[in-house]
Amino acid sequence: MPRTTAQRTAALAAAAVSPLLLGLWAAEPAQAHGAPTNPVSRVFACSPEGGADARTAACRAAVDANGTSFAAWDNLRVANVNGRDRQTIPDGQLCSGGLSAYQGLDLARADWPSTRLSPGGTLRMTYASTIAHTGTFKLYLTKPGYDPSKPLTWSDLPASPFAEVKDPALTNGAYHLTAKLPADRTGRQMLYTIWQNSSTPDTYYSCSDVVFPQAATQSAPEKAPTTKAPASATPRASASAPPSPSSAGPSASTASGAVPAQAGASGPESTPVASTTAAGSGPSAPMLAGGAAAVLVLTGGAALVVRLRRR
Repeated sequence: MPRTTAQRTAALAAAAVSPLLLGLWAAEPAQAHGAPTNPVSRVFACSPEGGADARTAACRAAVDANGTSFAAWDNLRVANVNGRDRQTIPDGQLCSGGLSAYQGLDLARADWPSTRLSPGGTLRMTYASTIAHTGTFKLYLTKPGYDPSKPLTWSDLPASPFAEVKDPALTNGAYHLTAKLPADRTGRQMLYTIWQNSSTPDTYYSCSDVVFPQAATQSAPEKAPTTKAPASATPRASASAPPSPSSAGPSASTASGAVPAQAGASGPESTPVASTTAAGSGPSAPMLAGGAAAVLVLTGGAALVVRLRRR
């Protein structure tokens, strides 16, 4: 049965479209990747799915510098790096992976949407992904003294990651990574994540701005001498004045038994010591003895006179 003109047109259109559809279908798995959503990465925060973060001044500036939105927040990847990250990604372009389509992410500013972390605490990262891949996540944290107002360079990162996680399971659309954070970071830092696939030739890069509490001020050690001053002033005052029983504390008398005896003998408060002297040994005893002797002498003399008169 001969085809009508409409049937021939439809067949030609299907033949032309089918290769395109097949190409898109085959390419679909390569377009499904991921990025950290917690701690939030710059690319996700500034994407149409970033919510309030996408409306911040930093994200608006990033989109302006980029020339387009970050709708493809899950596709920041570079092929065939094979672990040569520092040789492949230029300094100052670590957040964009050196890709012009993400160049707005490299803006050096200190007001990017950030996540608060605790030094020495546990990092629980959620890395959203639409298709599971095998590979290794490498987590870096900028060195102490990192300056967010300058472009991020490889020298800002330690030579080795503080954590590596290999082949985690994809659960509910995300990889969940757990690691212990370094304990010596304060202020604003950069959490840099490298995900090197083993099931594809791609490596993914992401920057997550994080903030640690500032170090405690040095006022506490300075207050310690102030609180001890009244106690230390007392020994200095007693050292300049002659020792007295009123200044000698219980610890002094415990340390040496001679201290209270000397204090009682030389100080004006020696009366309690003198009152402990036994009766009969005080100054009134000689007076009593002398009086008794005088009475005896007088009595004996009177008796002798009486005897002489009788003769």
